[in-house]
Amino acid sequence: MSDNKSRPYHEQIDIENTIRLRELIAELPGFVRDFFRGIEQTTSSKTRIAYAYDLRIFFHYLKENRPDLEDIPIADLTPAYLETLKPADLEEYMEYLKYYHKGDEDRLNQTRGIMRKISSLKAFYNYFYRREVIQYNPAALVELPKDHEKPIIRLDADEVAVLLDSVEQGDHLTRQQKNFHNKTRTRDLAILTMLLGTGIRVSECVGLDITDLDFKNSGFKIHRKGGKEVILYFGDEVEEALLDYLEERKTIIPCEGSENALFLSLQKKRISVRSVEKLVKKYTQAVTSLKTITPHKLRSTFGTQLYQETGDIYLVADVLGHSDVNTTRKHYAAIEDQKRRQARNKVHLRRD
Repeated sequence: MSDNKSRPYHEQIDIENTIRLRELIAELPGFVRDFFRGIEQTTSSKTRIAYAYDLRIFFHYLKENRPDLEDIPIADLTPAYLETLKPADLEEYMEYLKYYHKGDEDRLNQTRGIMRKISSLKAFYNYFYRREVIQYNPAALVELPKDHEKPIIRLDADEVAVLLDSVEQGDHLTRQQKNFHNKTRTRDLAILTMLLGTGIRVSECVGLDITDLDFKNSGFKIHRKGGKEVILYFGDEVEEALLDYLEERKTIIPCEGSENALFLSLQKKRISVRSVEKLVKKYTQAVTSLKTITPHKLRSTFGTQLYQETGDIYLVADVLGHSDVNTTRKHYAAIEDQKRRQARNKVHLRRD
């Protein structure tokens, strides 16, 4: 990886994901490579890794639970074996996914996790069925479990203000946390202000380079899912927080490979997604004990505020980078319903 340190962050991640994907595919039947080659142009490396993990679970399940595979290595399976399974076999697999052992660990999947794994399996079967490699598609006859919509968790406007004040002042932190806070306050405030003020994904945030910032046009360049390059624009509060941090950033000598990274860890390396998740948890726990707030919840907070201010669901979808506006509409349906309810008495048929 040393040769890749000079590459842009998103390219480094793609290289790491490609290496990991090759390792995972090596554990699967040989014909599975055709599937991953076929979806390469329409999926991100992260999505393909998720498929590989899901398929690994499926084939390991078959190996452990199908007597006819007792003496057959997974690597030797052919597409023809997919046709020997019935819908009932795949439904048993769905039941297995609720709770199973892997090594010394217990694995538990809620409805959404099961849905994802079965969706991966359906996509896998569909690929070979559409290409007439198999003539029978039992996965098409399996219904996904019903997913009960959970309310979207987000911060209210007053909670956002308290959160940012808390980051500035270090309120509600333990003594140990305050020691670190003195060293990271300006950086943490810039990160949280950016997450709340632009709706940027945490992976996009940590991938920012200093050269991606354009204060003349109040924007920064990011690489969205699939490698698409777009410009996000920021307001005055985000600009002020960034400029404060950049003054501090000038005094830091980063480690090799992180020279151009915008946000640095205390180890002077590009900050990781996990580190941002931990700092969000640290500060938001002091603001609300009833809500579990993640970087994605801060993204939802931004989307909610933008929609409340503009009422433009297409604008929200574009800024958040949703490829399908229905995804956005589903997330903010409660707000739309509230607006419709408020509109019920706006039109008067008779004047007094």
